[in-house]
This record gives sequence, C-alpha cells and structure tokens, in this order.
Amino acid sequence: MANINENYLKLPGSYLFAEIAHRVAAYKEAHADADIIRLGIGDVTLPLPRVSIDAMHRAVDEMAEPATFRGYGPEQGYDFLIEAIRETNYRRRGISIDADEIFVSDGSKSDCGNIQEIFGTDCRVAVTDPVYPVYLDTNVMAGRTGALGADGRFAGVTYLPCTAENNFTPTLPTERVDMIYLCCPNNPTGTTLSRAALTDWVAYARKNDAVILFDAAYAAYITEEDVPRSIYEIDGAKEVAIEFRSFSKTAGFTGTRCGYTVVPKALTGRAADGTRHPFNALWNRRHTTKFNGTAYIIQRAAAAIYTEEGQREIRDMIAYYMENARMIRGGLSAVGIEAYGGINAPYIWLRTPDGMRSWDFFDKLLHEAHIVGTPGTGFGPCGEGYFRLTAFNSHENTARAVARFAQLK
Repeated sequence: MANINENYLKLPGSYLFAEIAHRVAAYKEAHADADIIRLGIGDVTLPLPRVSIDAMHRAVDEMAEPATFRGYGPEQGYDFLIEAIRETNYRRRGISIDADEIFVSDGSKSDCGNIQEIFGTDCRVAVTDPVYPVYLDTNVMAGRTGALGADGRFAGVTYLPCTAENNFTPTLPTERVDMIYLCCPNNPTGTTLSRAALTDWVAYARKNDAVILFDAAYAAYITEEDVPRSIYEIDGAKEVAIEFRSFSKTAGFTGTRCGYTVVPKALTGRAADGTRHPFNALWNRRHTTKFNGTAYIIQRAAAAIYTEEGQREIRDMIAYYMENARMIRGGLSAVGIEAYGGINAPYIWLRTPDGMRSWDFFDKLLHEAHIVGTPGTGFGPCGEGYFRLTAFNSHENTARAVARFAQLK
C-alpha cells in the first residue's frame, strides 16, 4: 500500500489565493456585469522591459543556429547573469559575494519553499505573523510542525507577532530557534526592518547558531536609506544568512520566472555527530539533483536589466507601481482608514474599519466596491483585522479603485 505524507493533512483546506479566486469566480457568475478591479494577488501588469524583450529575441535567434544553439546549461546559472548580479546588487554596495555562492532559479517562491530540504526535520522554525504562506506551509509539509491549533497556529512553531502596536517589527525569540524567516520589505505588510533591527537579528543568529532565511524579493522598491537592500550589508551576516532575490516584481518576470538565491560558503550547519558542513554544498547538491537550470533565453532577458538602459527601465517600472501605492494610501487616509506600507514596497496593509473581520471586509469590498484584496487573516492569526492591497495595476484602475473607497457604507 502506498501511504501518503500525512503532514499535508495538517494544512488548511486550500491555499489562500485559491480561496480568493473561488470567491471572486462565484461572485462574477452571479454578477456578470460587475466591473471588478483586482488589487489582491501580487501579480504585475506592465509588460517586460524592452531590453529584456530584445534580449530574448536575440537569444531565440541563437537557438535557431547550430553554432549558437544551447542545450543543457549550468544548473547554477550562466556566468553572464551571475556576474551581472554580483556587480550590480553586491559589489556596488560594497558586498563581496563569490560566483559559486549564487544559484539562479525559476523564482524565489520556489527557492523559499525548497530551501528547507537542506535542514534537519528537528529544526525549530520561527516565522513572523503575519507571514507569506510559503515559508510556513512547506515546513508543515516537511514535518517540522505539530497540528494546526484552534488559534490558527501550528504546534512546534515560534510565531513572531508583527502588528501596528510593535511597528510591525518582530521581537527576538525568548526561546532558541534554528530557522528564522524574515522578509524585508515585507509581504504582506509592506513595512521594513531598520538597519539596527536587522543587526540585532544577525547577532541573535550568531549567538544561537541559527540561520536567517532572508527574502529580499522587493529590495528594488526600497526608498529609505536606513533600510538595507541586502542582509549582507550587516557585519557577520554571511555566516548566518541565506538571501533570496527575484526578478518577478523588480522586472515584471512573474510569468517569465527567474530568481536567485545566495548561499555563502561561510554558512555551516551541524550534523548529528557534531561535525560542521557548509550549506552551500548541500544546496548545490539539491539544486543539481532536482533542477536542470533556468532557460538560457530567460537568463539573457534577466541579464539585460543590469545594463544602463535596463536599470533605467526597471526604475521607471517600479516608480509606476509606487505611484499607485501613493494613490492607494492617500485614498484610504481620505476615508479614515489606517494604512501602512506602500513606501518601500508595493503592498499597502490596512486596518479594517470598525473592527471588522478580514474575510468580512473582503466580501464587503467585493460586493460594494467591486475591488479584490487579500484578507490579512490568510497570512496568520495576527493578520486578523488587517487587509492587503497591492499596487500592481494600471494608474487608471488604481484611481478608479480609490474613488470607490468613498462609496463604502
């Protein structure tokens, strides 16, 4: 008999965004003429940068000729992309990252979910609450947690509450943990950790032999100087942190799929016999066993954003979305709704009015204003009473959505 992995049975019935899609589809079926504006899922709407399109066309032409055709490439990524990443995102910020510490992939969501495979199943996990679901769900699947309790929390997990009351800055755990997931700028709250706060986390990880899993997918959106663009700006972080980066929101690659993970060789973990082993070697083994590399055409498109023209184009793209964020924050403020984020990130995290529960506000917004957002409770118990809106739509649709805020009864 083939037994199942019963850890999957611990998970809630459906993934958050699948439930949102189900509710929206049901509403559309009953109200076919409804003009729905989607500010829920974090998917971009602007086309790819022109430089990336041109690079893909050239790469496609290469694939049509025997002399320039490419088959299997290096699983870790082509040198031309890795060197562009090293120069632009690290060397220019005074950070030294070796080429063999960068692993190109099909996106940071995959890497954030897969990274837990190189950690022992007895490791204790710490997550912020609210949290991007992939961090927690993949550890549940792997068996690092107990059952889901009535309070919405999994047994055996350390939750780090992030609310308006603590300025969405998680407090260091009182108990020892092994794996710490941090996302900065944060999804879903759109808030950030200061340099001082991140320095405290690195110090905690060094003292407790823990590893920080740092999701920097939205680093390109940072505008404030006190917010690090990379965790490796903090002294000692290369000994305790893995960093995830994405082209999805930076350059519109949500449908094109490309990202990368940095695993420093100085970062080690302990085996049962007490010996230390580099996580870099473990991740390389996992990566080369389970992944055949990101397509050459896509890597050429990704490398193009590091050209002078490419950097200009992605700055323009990010500015476009951040103008939407500004409009949303202003519109919410005008109707007396308290909002956070939207300054260093394309997400706006709002407190639901009159103490309304998150899913009730979802239904209210959908039914009365024909706007789709994301209930905060879908990101964890501390998300109850909050709601996420994204800036990934057109200026026109965002302005129309803002005008509808005033229509809420």
